[in-house]
Amino acid sequence: MGGMSGGGGSCGCGGGAKAQAADGASGNGADAPEISDVGCHGDARDKAREMADSDALKQLMEDYPLGPHEQPQGMCPAFGSLRVGLRMRRTATVLSGSACCVYGLTFTSHFYGARRTVGYVPFNSESLVTGALYEDIKQAMHDLADPDEYDAIIMTNLCIPTASGVPLDMLPKEINGVRIVGIDVPGFGVPTHAEAKDVLSGAVLKRARLEAEAGPVARPKDLVDDRPTVSLLGELFPADPMGIGSLIDPMGLALGPVVPVREWRELYAALDSDVCAAIHPHYVRAAEQFQKAGRRVVGSGPVGVEGTVAWLKSIGDAAGVDAEKTGAAIDRARKMISGAIASAPLKGRVQVSGYEGSELLVARVLIEAGADVPYVGTALPKSKWSQTDYEWLEAQGTHVQFRASLEQDIEAFKETDPDLVIGTTPVVQEAKENGVPGLYFTNLVSARPIFGPAGAGSLAPVLHGAMKGRERLGQMKQFFEGVGTGHAVGYGWTEVPEKKLSAKERNARARGGKATTGAGKHSELAVGKDHEGAAEETKERENSASIRTRDRIRQSAAAKGSAKRAPKTESDAEEPVPATAGGAD
Repeated sequence: MGGMSGGGGSCGCGGGAKAQAADGASGNGADAPEISDVGCHGDARDKAREMADSDALKQLMEDYPLGPHEQPQGMCPAFGSLRVGLRMRRTATVLSGSACCVYGLTFTSHFYGARRTVGYVPFNSESLVTGALYEDIKQAMHDLADPDEYDAIIMTNLCIPTASGVPLDMLPKEINGVRIVGIDVPGFGVPTHAEAKDVLSGAVLKRARLEAEAGPVARPKDLVDDRPTVSLLGELFPADPMGIGSLIDPMGLALGPVVPVREWRELYAALDSDVCAAIHPHYVRAAEQFQKAGRRVVGSGPVGVEGTVAWLKSIGDAAGVDAEKTGAAIDRARKMISGAIASAPLKGRVQVSGYEGSELLVARVLIEAGADVPYVGTALPKSKWSQTDYEWLEAQGTHVQFRASLEQDIEAFKETDPDLVIGTTPVVQEAKENGVPGLYFTNLVSARPIFGPAGAGSLAPVLHGAMKGRERLGQMKQFFEGVGTGHAVGYGWTEVPEKKLSAKERNARARGGKATTGAGKHSELAVGKDHEGAAEETKERENSASIRTRDRIRQSAAAKGSAKRAPKTESDAEEPVPATAGGAD
């Protein structure tokens, strides 16, 4: 499945027809930034509402409500669904969208270590308008559907095909025994990449649920059938599921699969669990499929002492565990977590923000460890699965901002004056530029355990180490004061950047004086060697019209026959200005 083959440009015009891979084999890849507009222009959602009456688009707008900003402020949302698909074994991933978007998504997929090809169905204006794009996609599915290679093919519409109403729901549900799963992930309909993970997870869970309801399905590997199980919803740090499993083991419960899954058969095992723990609260579509399968869904997670106690009680109630067993598990967990917190207390004011979906949980861990957390910003919306954490944080005096924008996060930083900022790259950059330590949420916080005893003790050393660097950051800020700002902004300088003077400043320098830019607004700018009385001379020159200017005034008045004359001077008497041909005296 060769190269890009002249696919649509940023406006979707250009390109061949049949499916091609954005790079080398036939299956999977990952992600990157993409255009979040219809045709890459304008108010995307408004246009989409006018152009598309599809149930899919209406459902996106209902499931993923907008925040203060209309379009994503982070990476292309398709990053999320693409990454989930690429992690599933025996699963092919195909995109249809602007070539620039597909290129970016493919590039980023391999940057993050994907080793599978991203399929690509290009389009041009004609195929988009005539409906030939749908036929091209359908043909691509037939070309790819090899049961020896794949269990499923994930076909994803990006912005333009979604807004144009390309009907993926009309694709065959199965070809040669290979499942065809179509999803729409436009930037104007799915605000964050985290929610795009839910789009795909919900779609594959729905298909698996319908298959299980229709009859026997393939037996999942490592299926636990001797005791009740609890499935986890949300992408977790690899050590976290094991830690959660140890917490529920005394209750007679076992850990089920973690959704998003790595293999199709794991979906059956997940749906077979007795309880679904919605650790990440934005997986609303996936949670809905568990509920339709008759499973109880429990929000929040085992964070800190209070969070763990409440969560274990909710899990025990949902699974029908005996109260005595639940109480014993709670007592055991309370003792371990309290000891972990006592051994690694946390002091300082910390701001938390991010777009992963676990921001509220991280804030709870930090507060129970002793930190002051005045503000938590999450790019995700409020859901019923986050209600417990929201209420707890509000009770601690923490302001929780759902659908937080970059501007809100930065404003919170300015107002709360934290000792440490945990956030997205631009928020951390703002903090460091002001001499405040910062940690990137995704790589340095969510890449660590946060649940149970391990979570209580893992974050404090990292955060303390960062906060100790505040003095060093202050010294660096002072040393580099002014560098890379103002006239010296940018990169690639081979010499010391030199401020370019305005015409007014150059003229003042030539006269050996100072240029002023208006009384009371700006201070005088020295542009040449000072001499006695320079400032007074400059002011006099600026406040009195030059001889040439007075001459022009008189000539203009004479030419127009104006009765209003310029005031006469001694020079006027000696050198009268002759009337022009248009004079009317």
